[in-house]
Amino acid sequence: MNTTDRADRYSDLTRDDELVTGEAVALDVRPASVILRAAGSIIDTIAYLALYLLLAFFMTVAVFTDTALTQAISVAALVFSVLIVPVLVETLTHGRSLGKLAIGARIVRDDGGAISLRHAFIRALTGVLEIIMTVGGLAAITALLNGRSKRLGDLLAGTYSQHERVPRNKEVPRTLPESLLPWSQTVDIARLPDQLARRVAQFLRQSPHLTPLTRERLAQTLAAEATPFVSPLPDVPAELFLIGVAAVRREREYTALLLERERLARLAPVLTGLPHGFPNR
Repeated sequence: MNTTDRADRYSDLTRDDELVTGEAVALDVRPASVILRAAGSIIDTIAYLALYLLLAFFMTVAVFTDTALTQAISVAALVFSVLIVPVLVETLTHGRSLGKLAIGARIVRDDGGAISLRHAFIRALTGVLEIIMTVGGLAAITALLNGRSKRLGDLLAGTYSQHERVPRNKEVPRTLPESLLPWSQTVDIARLPDQLARRVAQFLRQSPHLTPLTRERLAQTLAAEATPFVSPLPDVPAELFLIGVAAVRREREYTALLLERERLARLAPVLTGLPHGFPNR
């Protein structure tokens, strides 16, 4: 398999994990993990069951003498707490809830859009079976068997849990080594996939905390994956090569953003100005 075939094959693999909008724009989204989803579901379940117990207590006190009416009110309070309230909460907050606020996630459609009443109802109705009746067992098994940690309700509704909380990066990125300055002027890294670039950046942030053997092995693995997308290749060690690729990519993206800002600044008078100095002629 030649270099071009390997690059095309890698690009096909990465497209499956990206969210592509109708305008053919790939978005960087991260599904919430199974552990985070379990934590959020526990918080939501406790909150909804607490609401049910509270409603059942106050309603049964008012009609404590009538057993049939008490049972009917208890059932109605249960349906209201575990089905109607979750549907209303997720619909009105566009996929948020108390548990999802705690873990920094939001329920969205598979195409990244906001969910509607139909999506929330399917998820809540299925959640009664897979979360409450099976104590989360069915939801956990289903989430472990797919890439986006979807539970059964998400598979039926066409939704998934999107993780929106991004940690701040307080570390200073590594600069381009002087030995790679001539190479950086002519290198072509435009085809480098975004996901691979993020993995390289993550490795460079964590490399000082790794053991030498693990550090070298991971650097060689990432360098082998990035090689088909970089031309020409410098004759340097694997980690130094990754540092150069990350630095060049960062500098070129920064330059592109500055050029875009300058173009928008030049267009601002035309876009915001009034014709012929109106109204002050």
